[in-house]
Amino acid sequence: MTARSPGFLLARLFGIEVRLDWSLAIIFALVTMNLGLGVLPSWHPEWGLPGVWFGAVFAASLLFASLLAHELSHALVARTQGVPVTRVTLFLFGGVAHLENEPPSARAEFLIAVVGPITSLVLGFLMTGAGLWLAGPELSSIRDATMEEARVTFSGMGAGVTLLLWLGPLNVMLALFNMVPGFPLDGGRVLRSVLWASTGDLLKATRWASNVGQVVAWSIMAIGVLNLLRGNIGGGVWLLLIGWFVNRAAKASFQQQALKHALEDVPVSRVMVTRLDRIAPTLTIDEFVRDHVMAEDQLVWPVEAEGVLLGMIAFDDLRKVPRESWSSTRVRDVMIPVSQLSTLPPGAGAEKALEELTKREVEQLPVLEGGHLLGLVRRQDLMRWLSLQMGPKPV
Repeated sequence: MTARSPGFLLARLFGIEVRLDWSLAIIFALVTMNLGLGVLPSWHPEWGLPGVWFGAVFAASLLFASLLAHELSHALVARTQGVPVTRVTLFLFGGVAHLENEPPSARAEFLIAVVGPITSLVLGFLMTGAGLWLAGPELSSIRDATMEEARVTFSGMGAGVTLLLWLGPLNVMLALFNMVPGFPLDGGRVLRSVLWASTGDLLKATRWASNVGQVVAWSIMAIGVLNLLRGNIGGGVWLLLIGWFVNRAAKASFQQQALKHALEDVPVSRVMVTRLDRIAPTLTIDEFVRDHVMAEDQLVWPVEAEGVLLGMIAFDDLRKVPRESWSSTRVRDVMIPVSQLSTLPPGAGAEKALEELTKREVEQLPVLEGGHLLGLVRRQDLMRWLSLQMGPKPV
């Protein structure tokens, strides 16, 4: 019933949680291995094995610091546009700033989307320029040099120059890739903002941007297949994965927007479930299982005393209690207190309920009025209600 945040918390910057998803370890390992086994040994054989691998780990960390700067720029500009952002997550395909609701206007959407690539582009130019300046005229001499001469030139550069000349172009590439008009990449969101401003219809703009995003995704996957046929296995597989991710994200983004559109002006009272088995806090877990869990098909139970909601207990919460302690453990000892629950007021709309369910990554939300439980808004009931309708309004 409480909000769950994926990944582990790395830091809190500007009041924003920075979280690392487990999948980030995959790309971090790939980048580190590419540097440690290929790039750095060829540029700096004099560093030795410990120096090469320390440099590889440090450089990979700087790359993800750059990704974090990209996502934080989205989050900070979103805040200036009135869109709350409480979390940034870095994962296998980059990162995402979790906007709690849609931008209020096409202009806000444009500003939020374009600032990320601009940040990466500025970082890329600054790093590359600094690296070239520190390297001096010797770097230009390798244009017509032999491989051995180029290696000698690179080995004479300091670690700082090496990192800048590696990281700068990568940031430029990151900016250019994100500006590809493949929704929900930044370029796709810029495209949606233009379509939104032109049509005045966010759903229609999302549908068109999503369609373009899927075309871009299939193009990326086609290039991946060509790479596989040419023997570039690593590059081909990576492009296929990126294309699959963009295609899936483009479809999901439009579906999410269509759901919100279909739920406009629908009160939570119309979709919440009110017939609930409610239990007392003094029940033992043994009594709760025997008389309620095995007798009802609910997955969560309101815990009440004199009509006031004290908390909620879910089927999964029972796993926290050893079987031998069921007879001595009370429901109140296991339940999630109401102070820790995410709740909705009775005047909330179904669209708001869907936003809260998605943002907090839970399956149901209690609807409370004056401490009294009126019902539960469950994700499954929203989906069931939507399946009975004609679907989104024509666009």
